[in-house]
Amino acid sequence: MADRGSQFHSRKLVRALQQHHMIGSMGRVGAAGDNAAMESFFGLLQNNVLDRVTGPPRQRMRTAIVTWIERTYHRWRRQHSLSRLAPIE
Repeated sequence: MADRGSQFHSRKLVRALQQHHMIGSMGRVGAAGDNAAMESFFGLLQNNVLDRVTGPPRQRMRTAIVTWIERTYHRWRRQHSLSRLAPIE
């Protein structure tokens, strides 16, 4: 059985998307590459930030996420437009 993202069909989400003039995105069955980049990003975020920050305060978590994205992810992620080099390189 393929994961078709039933959460993306919820009435609440559909209303929120409509209110903001947005369109939900869901790939076809078998099109695994559609979400590969975001799944990779969120996997890195989980391993490098979310699993390491302790305690419930939202501001601490928010600061940790923004700091990781700006100081690590954006600087070290290899980019196609830079011939597969990271911006810091």
